Amino acid sequence: MQMNLSSSFELIPATDVVVERCVNGVIEKLQDYVAEETPVALEYNGVASAVMMATPTNLRDFAFGYSLTEGVVDSIADIFDCEIYSGVKGVRIGLTISSRCFSRLKRHRRSMAGRTGCGICGVESLNHVYRDLPPVEEREEFDLELMDKVLAGLKKNQALFNQTGATHAAFWVQPEGAVSCVREDVGRHNAVDKLLGALSLSGADFSEGLMLTTSRASFEIVQKAAAVGVGHIVAISAPTAMAIRLANELNVSLTGFMRQGGYVLYAR
Repeated sequence: MQMNLSSSFELIPATDVVVERCVNGVIEKLQDYVAEETPVALEYNGVASAVMMATPTNLRDFAFGYSLTEGVVDSIADIFDCEIYSGVKGVRIGLTISSRCFSRLKRHRRSMAGRTGCGICGVESLNHVYRDLPPVEEREEFDLELMDKVLAGLKKNQALFNQTGATHAAFWVQPEGAVSCVREDVGRHNAVDKLLGALSLSGADFSEGLMLTTSRASFEIVQKAAAVGVGHIVAISAPTAMAIRLANELNVSLTGFMRQGGYVLYAR
């Protein structure tokens, strides 16, 4: 991967600002950190495809993850090159993909401007919302009792959230309960794409372990995870009804309201 960074735009996840904080009627000026978000444009074989608002970190992971979870490519092997350029207005990521995948992308191309919390912004019709995905075939059982230990150490694994209080996180939890990968972003879908991209680049086995997200479990998150073969999704918050239906269709175990000492299983 080539990474060309313009000095006019520094890729940093957070910046410090002077704020006025009021506590019990007492106002004081102090420095605080806020999360950065920037437009990230994705181009395939020189053709613009999507612009997402994202935290400008782990952008290679994001590009690979987005390409996989949105069905632009079928595997990592379909991506031949990834170049990242930054400028005053944002970041441009140029990916070179196989001619087969590019032809398919052109047939189903969507010009997409994605807000920070957007997962399926800009689809041209309802037919493009529902992707024809096969059910997840390989899925090892996971002992959810192990999640107590994971949750106890959750905060220490969210460096950017601890600094800003403004980001979502996606975690990969190994079968023995160890967290092997964490990605953060102001957008929950972006955090998932970054995580799944990083894991795909490392050759991870998605049939072993689970994905934990600090956000709600929406339809798009279930669809993204199932696209790469994730069999277990756990959310700190609630799932939507549509997410539950999709999880049942795709053989994905879906758990919500994960807390130390309890959880709610929505799809087995």
